[in-house]
Amino acid sequence: MAENTLKQPREKIYDLLMNARQAKWVELDLEDGRSLTGAIIFNEFKGTGRLINVEEEVSFDFNVDQIVDVRI
Repeated sequence: MAENTLKQPREKIYDLLMNARQAKWVELDLEDGRSLTGAIIFNEFKGTGRLINVEEEVSFDFNVDQIVDVRI
């Protein structure tokens, strides 16, 4: 995550995650400074999702409040 990246408003993060569900590859910037890449599954009703990176054999469960930015 870039030093000057500000946390997007929650509504904006929701919109980005909804659009990212259709993408084959996304990058999620997290509050703790990590940046993860992969495909996502997102449940807008619960505000939770999972990022899956098949190449690295990694998956990560997330809550919308942990997300700072989403890049498709």
